[in-house]
Amino acid sequence: MDANVNAITIRHARRNDLPALVQMFADDALGGHGDTTDPKALGEYLAAFERIQASANDTLYVAEMDGTIVGTFQTTVLTSLPGRGRSSLLVEAVQTRTDRRGQGIGEIMLRFAIDQARHMGLAKVQLTSNAIRTDAHRFYKRLGFEASHLGFKLHLK
Repeated sequence: MDANVNAITIRHARRNDLPALVQMFADDALGGHGDTTDPKALGEYLAAFERIQASANDTLYVAEMDGTIVGTFQTTVLTSLPGRGRSSLLVEAVQTRTDRRGQGIGEIMLRFAIDQARHMGLAKVQLTSNAIRTDAHRFYKRLGFEASHLGFKLHLK
């Protein structure tokens, strides 16, 4: 873990963070989400950011170190009838800047999310991870997550 890891601040993302966030996702060779820094795509990112900001259940966070965005993640509070209506926290889009991986930033982000879920009295924290991200899977297991379900997707566009 990097010696500067204590200098990391987790905060809500702001509109002016978008270029750094988009760059992080576009740099992700394994993501496969089609993210791009092409200026023509900025409107789509802005619209998504506004939808997240307007949602009572969604929060987009950034990890910042020395004024630089080094990571991001998003949380969604989900409530469903199974489990007698208890809510859980879904953590998605966990991303650490490529050149900052292995320095403890991801752990700080996830521990922050877990603490938020405990503070809210939620029943569990869950996340999904691309099947090819075996390093991430080891990381999540080290933090106490269990691989308990198999996920499926149906792409519509």
